[in-house]
Amino acid sequence: MPSYKNARATEDVRRELSDVMRSLKDPRISGLISIVKLELSGDYSHCKVYVSSMDGMEGAKNAVAGLTSAAGLIRREMSSRLRLRRIPQFHFVADDGIAHSALLTQKMRELGISSHREEEDDGN
Repeated sequence: MPSYKNARATEDVRRELSDVMRSLKDPRISGLISIVKLELSGDYSHCKVYVSSMDGMEGAKNAVAGLTSAAGLIRREMSSRLRLRRIPQFHFVADDGIAHSALLTQKMRELGISSHREEEDDGN
């Protein structure tokens, strides 16, 4: 079970990393890119980042290639923004979480199943 300090550092890294990702000018990192999951090691030396794209798995793979080539720049930016004893090495992994959830939502609508959020909106 992760400690409170590690969970807080993980959330700080996620917040700053998403901000740094938005400022990158690489054309491979375009469209809606999202961090699905972030795993920070206990000693903060490694960080595995699962990245998803609305463009599907190919868009996520292109984004991972762009992020991997910019890993040094990302690490330098993170060192200036965060006060950690060690800035992690970033390892980016393509994930199809956004596309998968959009597909599930579409199939639920086709079947006539509404989500809990839609039911609350209709009730108000």
